[in-house]
Amino acid sequence: MYKVRVILDTKEDVIRTLMVNEKVSLENLHFDIAKAFGFDGQEMASFYRTDEDWNQGEEIPLFDMSEAGENLSMATCIIEETLPNKHDKLIYVYDFFQMWTFYVEVIEQTNEVLSETTLVLSVGTIPEKAPEKEFKAEDISKDIDDEIHDEFNDFESLDDFDFDNY
Repeated sequence: MYKVRVILDTKEDVIRTLMVNEKVSLENLHFDIAKAFGFDGQEMASFYRTDEDWNQGEEIPLFDMSEAGENLSMATCIIEETLPNKHDKLIYVYDFFQMWTFYVEVIEQTNEVLSETTLVLSVGTIPEKAPEKEFKAEDISKDIDDEIHDEFNDFESLDDFDFDNY
């Protein structure tokens, strides 16, 4: 049995803690999280592997979209294999139009056998609409300006160049 804490990425505290069977798939966890937050689970969603600093990594989509059907999907990933250790983390994004984003972390593991998922803690209420995401890119314009300047340094003295010869 795993105790999993799920935190909605919003200003207010909106947290759910679930007791889940570690032998079930991420697809089951997807439906359990959706239900715990009041969603029907019918929207597209993905889990993303992450490091301890919540840096987003490899995507585990709800469905395998490859032609051969050999890529990762929530149905093929078992919780205990995907999150083998206490404090392992995933980012969960539900409904790509709304971009509900959650932080999922294993906070406890036991040998207890659990037949169905149980909601053991519910803090806060989900807002009516998803918080807007602010995507910030690193400002590389200075680097580009320097690169362009360096690349064209040879042409600094164009006034000295005699164009009449061509």
